[in-house]
Amino acid sequence: MLKIIYAGTPEFALPALQALLQSRHQVVAVYTQPDRPAGRGRKLQASPVKACALEHAVPVFQPENFKSATDLDCLAGLQADLMIVAAYGLLLPPAVLTAPRLGCVNIHASLLPRWRGASPIQQAILAGDTHSGVTLMKMEQGLDSGDMIASRDIEIDARWSAGDLHDRLAPLGAEILMSNIDVIEDKLQNARPQDEAQVTYAPRLVKQQAQVDWQKSLAQLLREVRAFNPWPVSYSAIDGHNLRLWRAQACAQDGGGEAGVVAGHDSNGVYVQCGDGVMQITELQFAGRNRCSAAEALNARNLTGCQLGKS
Repeated sequence: MLKIIYAGTPEFALPALQALLQSRHQVVAVYTQPDRPAGRGRKLQASPVKACALEHAVPVFQPENFKSATDLDCLAGLQADLMIVAAYGLLLPPAVLTAPRLGCVNIHASLLPRWRGASPIQQAILAGDTHSGVTLMKMEQGLDSGDMIASRDIEIDARWSAGDLHDRLAPLGAEILMSNIDVIEDKLQNARPQDEAQVTYAPRLVKQQAQVDWQKSLAQLLREVRAFNPWPVSYSAIDGHNLRLWRAQACAQDGGGEAGVVAGHDSNGVYVQCGDGVMQITELQFAGRNRCSAAEALNARNLTGCQLGKS
């Protein structure tokens, strides 16, 4: 039986924690990001990982960082065999990486060395990758640069959003962890280095990236709509407000008009001219309203003839 510290924050980290809690191993503590304001009321909200840990009476620690000697002493005092990290959100200093007897292992949502960094799921879709996956890796000081213990891959459906891909990779992360945890010492000793020549990086997303440039190709814009769902969500200006694009697909017909002009709007979609084709928006959201289907949007406003992208 291993004494394990688990470090994670969002929904992606939940399946692996839940699997560990049901295993023969002991989760002695959970580390997660401090509670953050959320929702319209901006009330402090615990992370999904914290909520799960409290439900199972596991001690929770939420340091802002690991610069405090007190936080480091507390971590060392747990005398853990291993620390499992999944989308924790903090860079771990050497003192943390070496505190557990066997060090730290990360569940990363990509097929390393492709897409090291903060947004591997979104970047895989933006780049048009046909496959993604999860890699279990030994952590070191570099950004997702440690030796690989194991990996699992899946094919990306061309209709999946980042949220869809996330929901398939999260349980895959739990599977790959649990299939290796009982022999993790041997796996760590035989971990294989990453091929540095194949490295690509996935920087943190910013909201401004989701602003639609209608001059781009239809294929690229459709990848952006998928990659930015559920955050930050592709958007385009209309009448001084932002129209959010949740779901879209290619339209066989080319309107031949100016980029950003709505060529038509019916119960099946809002049809917008792109740089080289027409996008059929099937799910959208007006400012201050809930997301809705194109048919529901038509009841509120027919967008035919509108110019998107101009305030």
